[in-house]
Amino acid sequence: MDRTELSITVHRSGDEVVLRLAGEIDMLTAAQLSAVVNEVLVDPPPRIVLDLGGVTFCDSQGLGTLVVLSRKASHAHCLLVLSNVGDFLLRVLDITGLRSALMIRNETAP
Repeated sequence: MDRTELSITVHRSGDEVVLRLAGEIDMLTAAQLSAVVNEVLVDPPPRIVLDLGGVTFCDSQGLGTLVVLSRKASHAHCLLVLSNVGDFLLRVLDITGLRSALMIRNETAP
Protein backbone atom coordinates (compact mmCIF):
# COMPACT_ATOMS: atom_id res chain seq x y z
CA MET A 1 0.00 0.00 0.00
CA ASP A 2 1.32 3.45 -0.89
CA ARG A 3 1.94 5.86 1.93
CA THR A 4 -0.43 8.79 1.70
CA GLU A 5 1.11 12.21 1.45
CA LEU A 6 -0.03 15.61 2.59
CA SER A 7 1.71 18.75 1.44
CA ILE A 8 1.10 21.93 3.46
CA THR A 9 2.32 25.36 2.44
CA VAL A 10 1.96 28.31 4.81
CA HIS A 11 1.27 31.85 3.62
CA ARG A 12 0.98 34.73 6.09
CA SER A 13 -0.76 37.89 4.95
CA GLY A 14 -2.33 40.61 7.05
CA ASP A 15 -4.82 39.20 9.52
CA GLU A 16 -4.76 35.64 8.29
CA VAL A 17 -2.57 32.62 7.78
CA VAL A 18 -3.49 30.47 4.78
CA LEU A 19 -2.49 26.80 4.81
CA ARG A 20 -2.73 25.28 1.33
CA LEU A 21 -3.23 21.54 1.61
CA ALA A 22 -2.67 19.01 -1.16
CA GLY A 23 -3.09 15.27 -0.84
CA GLU A 24 -4.92 13.17 1.71
CA ILE A 25 -6.02 13.95 5.26
CA ASP A 26 -6.19 10.60 6.98
CA MET A 27 -4.88 8.61 9.94
CA LEU A 28 -1.34 8.85 8.53
CA THR A 29 -1.32 12.61 7.87
CA ALA A 30 -3.72 14.13 10.43
CA ALA A 31 -0.93 14.56 13.00
CA GLN A 32 1.11 16.53 10.44
CA LEU A 33 -1.83 18.91 9.88
CA SER A 34 -2.35 19.26 13.65
CA ALA A 35 1.32 20.07 14.18
CA VAL A 36 1.30 22.85 11.57
CA VAL A 37 -1.92 24.42 12.90
CA ASN A 38 -0.69 24.15 16.51
CA GLU A 39 2.50 25.94 15.48
CA VAL A 40 0.45 28.78 13.95
CA LEU A 41 -1.68 28.94 17.13
CA VAL A 42 1.42 29.68 19.25
CA ASP A 43 0.94 33.31 18.14
CA PRO A 44 -2.62 33.12 16.81
CA PRO A 45 -3.73 35.37 13.95
CA PRO A 46 -7.39 36.48 13.84
CA ARG A 47 -8.03 33.88 11.12
CA ILE A 48 -6.52 30.65 9.82
CA VAL A 49 -7.73 29.52 6.40
CA LEU A 50 -7.32 25.88 5.40
CA ASP A 51 -7.40 25.86 1.60
CA LEU A 52 -8.59 22.34 0.83
CA GLY A 53 -8.61 22.74 -2.95
CA GLY A 54 -5.87 20.15 -3.36
CA VAL A 55 -7.27 17.61 -0.90
CA THR A 56 -8.17 14.36 -2.65
CA PHE A 57 -9.34 12.29 0.35
CA CYS A 58 -10.38 12.74 3.97
CA ASP A 59 -11.18 9.86 6.33
CA SER A 60 -12.85 9.89 9.75
CA GLN A 61 -9.55 10.72 11.44
CA GLY A 62 -9.18 13.71 9.12
CA LEU A 63 -12.72 14.89 9.85
CA GLY A 64 -12.15 14.60 13.58
CA THR A 65 -8.90 16.52 13.25
CA LEU A 66 -10.65 19.38 11.43
CA VAL A 67 -13.23 19.63 14.23
CA VAL A 68 -10.59 19.50 16.98
CA LEU A 69 -8.48 22.15 15.25
CA SER A 70 -11.52 24.38 14.82
CA ARG A 71 -12.19 24.15 18.57
CA LYS A 72 -8.53 24.79 19.43
CA ALA A 73 -8.53 27.87 17.21
CA SER A 74 -11.72 29.10 18.83
CA HIS A 75 -10.18 28.73 22.30
CA ALA A 76 -7.23 30.83 21.04
CA HIS A 77 -9.71 33.52 19.85
CA CYS A 78 -8.92 32.64 16.26
CA LEU A 79 -11.34 31.64 13.49
CA LEU A 80 -10.54 28.49 11.52
CA VAL A 81 -12.07 28.68 8.04
CA LEU A 82 -12.17 25.92 5.42
CA SER A 83 -12.03 27.14 1.84
CA ASN A 84 -12.20 25.45 -1.56
CA VAL A 85 -13.90 22.44 0.01
CA GLY A 86 -14.52 19.80 -2.67
CA ASP A 87 -17.96 18.34 -3.37
CA PHE A 88 -16.95 14.94 -1.97
CA LEU A 89 -15.92 16.49 1.35
CA LEU A 90 -19.01 18.71 1.55
CA ARG A 91 -21.12 15.58 1.05
CA VAL A 92 -19.27 13.77 3.84
CA LEU A 93 -19.64 16.78 6.15
CA ASP A 94 -23.39 16.84 5.42
CA ILE A 95 -23.81 13.10 6.00
CA THR A 96 -21.91 13.20 9.30
CA GLY A 97 -23.60 16.39 10.50
CA LEU A 98 -20.22 18.11 10.86
CA ARG A 99 -20.84 20.82 8.27
CA SER A 100 -22.54 23.01 10.88
CA ALA A 101 -19.58 22.56 13.26
CA LEU A 102 -17.10 24.06 10.78
CA MET A 103 -16.81 27.46 9.11
CA ILE A 104 -16.79 26.96 5.34
CA ARG A 105 -16.06 29.72 2.85
CA ASN A 106 -16.19 28.40 -0.68
CA GLU A 107 -16.34 31.57 -2.77
CA THR A 108 -13.26 32.11 -4.87
CA ALA A 109 -10.96 34.97 -3.99
CA PRO A 110 -10.23 37.60 -6.66
